[in-house]
Amino acid sequence: MSPSTKADHGTAGFTLIEAVIALAIVAISLASIGALIATGVRGTHSIDARLNELETARSIATALPVREQLMPGSLSGEIGGHRWRVDVSPFVATGFQMQPTAPWVPQAVAVTVQSPSGEVFQMNTVRLRRRAGG
Repeated sequence: MSPSTKADHGTAGFTLIEAVIALAIVAISLASIGALIATGVRGTHSIDARLNELETARSIATALPVREQLMPGSLSGEIGGHRWRVDVSPFVATGFQMQPTAPWVPQAVAVTVQSPSGEVFQMNTVRLRRRAGG
């Protein structure tokens, strides 16, 4: 063997430690990318579930009886696996006094939707109802 062959032999290719370190770096990178993808998928599922609950709440609020028929009390049911409840009560606000001669009476309407997974979404609104005899 010539002297140049011996020098080339020691520097040719990767050592075992270099290969293990390179594999560890690749593994750490892939694990980080996998964690980011999993977080994105969970976020997408959460947003999708929230939108389904919102759509259900809106469809229930849209299907409520007309003003004159919407009386204080509760209604409940189920749509597409989502349990729902509507609570209608007199609207109460601090620092606000209703005029006894006002033709309209505000009512607080709370629409609560529970998804099949158990998550709860609540939408609150106010509807005006014509005062009786007004």
